[in-house]
Amino acid sequence: MASGNDSLVTEFILLGLTQEPELQLPLFFLFLGIFVATVVGNIGLLVLIGLNPHLHTPMYYFLFNLSFIDLCYASVIMPKMLMGFIKKNNISYSECMAQLYFFAFFVIDECCVLTPMAYDRYVAICKPLLYKVIMSPQVCLMLMMGTYAMGFVGAMAHTGCMLRLTFCNGNIINHFMCDIPPLLHLSCTSTYINELVAFIVVGINVTVPSLTVFISYFLILSNILRIRSTEGRSKAFSICCSHIIAVSLLFGSSAFMYLKPFPARSLDQEKIYTVFYTIVAPMMNPFIYSLRNKDVHVALSKTLKRRVF
Repeated sequence: MASGNDSLVTEFILLGLTQEPELQLPLFFLFLGIFVATVVGNIGLLVLIGLNPHLHTPMYYFLFNLSFIDLCYASVIMPKMLMGFIKKNNISYSECMAQLYFFAFFVIDECCVLTPMAYDRYVAICKPLLYKVIMSPQVCLMLMMGTYAMGFVGAMAHTGCMLRLTFCNGNIINHFMCDIPPLLHLSCTSTYINELVAFIVVGINVTVPSLTVFISYFLILSNILRIRSTEGRSKAFSICCSHIIAVSLLFGSSAFMYLKPFPARSLDQEKIYTVFYTIVAPMMNPFIYSLRNKDVHVALSKTLKRRVF
């Protein structure tokens, strides 16, 4: 019955978001709707950016990657979560570790990709004459390669540390996914290394990007105040506000989740925080970045006209 890491557990049971029987079906349809909106919104944005040459700019290159990350991110978590509303939700040890790895990979990518997006807006608004030189295709590619590299390293660190643990305190995970805190509660060996790695990795991937993003937007907003054109100022404010909403939603909920001491955690409360950055954020991002974006509206109009005529 032992697995490769000498664990006494070969299968886990995911308790899900709630155990109230009367809430299972309503929550199933609610989160099914959210999943459909996430998939349609992100695929729609990927298709629009891919089909419209005027969107082949650094800003939309990063937005394309953000939509791809959100789509993968939601696909790692939500199908298994939805199954938990309609039947007993078992997950094997290997599937659990795989879900943990890809969850960590995409959530770190999500945090990191917001940094070049903010830097891109800073250069576009504060240094417009140098924009094409600074945000060259080579620079954009290097920034995205760095983003995915951070995700790979962070995910390997989290998963590698989890594989060293022995699970013998039961196999019931009080969560809708294989996340770090509920798994640590099941370990009967020391979790000190895991907690330290989680604090360092999350600290780096939340603190550094959030500081970079907010400094960028502080400089952007101070520059916007000097714009004489009312239309130009309004457009810049609109772009910045949408980005700040997305950043605050992701970084705020992530910080609440992982930067608290592990003994002081409430798993039921953490499930609510997890919903915000794993489910709400991937659904909201396509709408936050496109609803007030004239370039996306024009692209959508052109694409629909081509399909109709």
